[in-house]
Amino acid sequence: MKRAATTTASPLPYEGSRHQTLSAYIQARFDEFSRSQKDVAQYIVDHLDEAAFQTAEELARRANTSSSTVVRFSQALGFEGFPELQGAAREEYRRAHAAPVPGAGSGAPAAPLFSLDQSEFETALAADHVNVEETARKSSRSDVEAAIDLIASSPRVLIAGTDQMAFFASYMRHLLALLDLRAEIVASPSQEALGRLSRIDDETLVIGLSAGRPHPLVVRAMKLARHRKARTVAITDATLSEVAKLAQIRLYYSSNSPAFVRSHTALLSMIQALAYGVYSRDAAQYADRIKAFRLK
Repeated sequence: MKRAATTTASPLPYEGSRHQTLSAYIQARFDEFSRSQKDVAQYIVDHLDEAAFQTAEELARRANTSSSTVVRFSQALGFEGFPELQGAAREEYRRAHAAPVPGAGSGAPAAPLFSLDQSEFETALAADHVNVEETARKSSRSDVEAAIDLIASSPRVLIAGTDQMAFFASYMRHLLALLDLRAEIVASPSQEALGRLSRIDDETLVIGLSAGRPHPLVVRAMKLARHRKARTVAITDATLSEVAKLAQIRLYYSSNSPAFVRSHTALLSMIQALAYGVYSRDAAQYADRIKAFRLK
């Protein structure tokens, strides 16, 4: 149910709930928001560092919405406006990064990748470095192993990814083909792609790729897979994504970026790591297959 934005004197959630972080508060109330507000909520939860230090206009652009929606979302949470919400985001971010780095000794922070006077090029590389590290830290070993088991054992794999995700769907299919695994992609609402969706059954593994708000075609594939009792894996940069909610196994990657587009470095690393996980199950056998594939 859509909840009307308000600026009445309700207590600030972060101030009134010191035991609860801003991210946790947003997740608890997620179902109350409108569709556009959910885009903002999703982005803040998964990209807290950007929300903490960007303007409302920059945040709106990255969340594919308007700055007025960002303001209304802030008010729906009980804040007077975006600056107050940003203050809560900064406090949560600073608390999360106040802990010492494991293995650094004496609580010393890790050395920065570049000097403080970073160029734009170095800033983008540093963000990608952090994305890969954050993705690795947040990955559940049990979920990863379960995903690898499904990929290795499924008679048919269908990878759904449109627009910018189409490239990664195609690359994942290529890696699985090197291992002689049958994989197909759905990258557009073409007749051929819809035909592949129609063949989903209980022996199919459907892998949905998404960045931000998922494409309706990917959501459709996941819903159809659930209806036909197929196995499902979501690989997404949004923990509150509809694709993630529909999947049995959820793998999250970080896509923070100072640039004008999301970073997909961690996504590429995850896809390659999953393929290597399958390869390592029977390295000798797969090595022969790859050799034969290259000789064709």
